[in-house]
Amino acid sequence: MEKVKRFFKKHWMDVLVIAAVCVGLFFLCYNIYYRFNFAKKWNIFYDYFITNNGYKTLLTGIQNTLIIAVMGLLIGCVIGTLIAIVRVIPPYKKLTRYAQNVCGIYVAFFRGTPIVVQLLLGYYILLPLMGVTLPAVTSCVIIFGLNSGAYISEIMRGGINSVDPGQLEAARAVGLPFSNSMIKVVVPQAIKNILPTMGNEFITLIKETAIVGYVGAVDITKAFQDQGSNSYEYMIPYLIMALLYIVLVAVIASLVKLMERRLASNERRK
Repeated sequence: MEKVKRFFKKHWMDVLVIAAVCVGLFFLCYNIYYRFNFAKKWNIFYDYFITNNGYKTLLTGIQNTLIIAVMGLLIGCVIGTLIAIVRVIPPYKKLTRYAQNVCGIYVAFFRGTPIVVQLLLGYYILLPLMGVTLPAVTSCVIIFGLNSGAYISEIMRGGINSVDPGQLEAARAVGLPFSNSMIKVVVPQAIKNILPTMGNEFITLIKETAIVGYVGAVDITKAFQDQGSNSYEYMIPYLIMALLYIVLVAVIASLVKLMERRLASNERRK
């Protein structure tokens, strides 16, 4: 009992704020429930979501969202790492300077245009011009991977620059070529430094998949949009959609924190 009294004496302001927020949320939910006829809207949503198999479309949307985000991140990691290595190489040779210029143009384009523009250009213009026909999800994976590669290249470049230059010099001193020194010595240390930022990039990809409906791919957003269009009721689907994105992001953030703790514990053991 004494501990409880000390706690309230120390945190009474925090308790009051939390209590006020809870009361405000209660009255807000109460007003929404009666003013917008929440019970009727929920019955309509339940009927279309369960009875008419709307949940199957949502399961497909969750699967496609994760496929696009995960595969896009993997492609982006490969492209971004290669670009970062090219851009940190000392430009002593003409070929290196040309490669750095090309990489600079690539990064400038994908960082300077919205992802939805890149998706529309790639799916409706570039792929047909090349005579390539791909499923919508596969096209989204490629375009999201190219977009992510531009951002990850800058993230990776910052991570490489954060590694002690003596690491590269030591690897070169024992006879390793520059490429092997970067890939086997510098890049692994850079990845450890940029892990939180990579987690943010993955979260960004999860949220950006909300636009893939522009090219006919079914994701979480498209699934709930179809649910609202079929039932002529958007309130419940959109609220659940927002909650689902919050849960996904929270799970990813927790996994990233777990990986950070594991790496930190390994460092302490060393």
